Amino acid sequence: MKFAGLVKQSLVDYPGEVTAVLFTRGCNIRCPFCQNTHLLLRSPRVSEPVLTMEEVVEFLEERHGFLDAVTVTGGEPTLYEELPAALAVFKELGYLVKLDTNGTNPTMLQQLIERGSLDYVAMDIKAPLDYRKYLRSCGKLTTEEFFNVRSSIRMLMEAPIKVEFRTTVVPNLHSPEDIEEIARYIQGAPLYSLQQFNPSVTLDTHYEAVVPYTRQEMQELADRCAPYVQTVRVVNI
Repeated sequence: MKFAGLVKQSLVDYPGEVTAVLFTRGCNIRCPFCQNTHLLLRSPRVSEPVLTMEEVVEFLEERHGFLDAVTVTGGEPTLYEELPAALAVFKELGYLVKLDTNGTNPTMLQQLIERGSLDYVAMDIKAPLDYRKYLRSCGKLTTEEFFNVRSSIRMLMEAPIKVEFRTTVVPNLHSPEDIEEIARYIQGAPLYSLQQFNPSVTLDTHYEAVVPYTRQEMQELADRCAPYVQTVRVVNI
C-alpha cells in the first residue's frame, strides 16, 4: 500500500496519544467544503511523492518510544483493499491504530473491528440522516452509500473500541436544528465533535465566501447536543 503524505507527529489527531498521521489518496464523495482537495483523486494528474509501506514501517520502527499511535486518514482510506493488511502491520509493530472514515464501507469497517486492527474510529457525519440533505453536503452520494453510512453508525454505536462521531459545521448547510438532529440520531454516543468550518481552502470556491459560525455560536450548538451524547467537543479554527 502507498500513502500520499505523512505528519510525523501530532498531539491532536488521536486524543491523549502522540500519533503519526498517514494520508491516503482518493475519495468517493465530493464535499463542497473539503479542505483536502489535493487528495480527492486516487491517480493525481501530476506526479507526486508517495510513501511505500516499506518506508512507513522503517519510520515507525525508528520512532518506537516517541510515538504511541498511527492515524490513517484521507481521502477515504477504506477505498483500499490493502488497508486491512497495512493496519495489521501497524498493530504488530505495537502501535495503537486510529482510522478516520466517512462510513461508506461498513463491510471493511466491521472486518477491521472484528480482527482487532483498530483501537479508535472517527467517523464523519456530514448532515442529518436524510438522503437529500446528506447528498447536498457530500456533493455526490449513491443511495447505497447513504444506507452504508447509516449501517456504519449503528455498528460503531455498539463497537468495543473508542468511537468518535464528528461534523464539520457549515452555516449554509447546517442549521442549529440540523446539528441537534444529528446528535439525537447518535444518542448515547461517547463523543461528538463539532468542527468549525474553515473557508480558507474549499473544493467549491463559492464556499470560501461562507462566514463560519463564531466560537460562541459553536458552543451554543454544543450545548444543544449535550443532552443526547456523553461528551461534545468543539474544534475551533
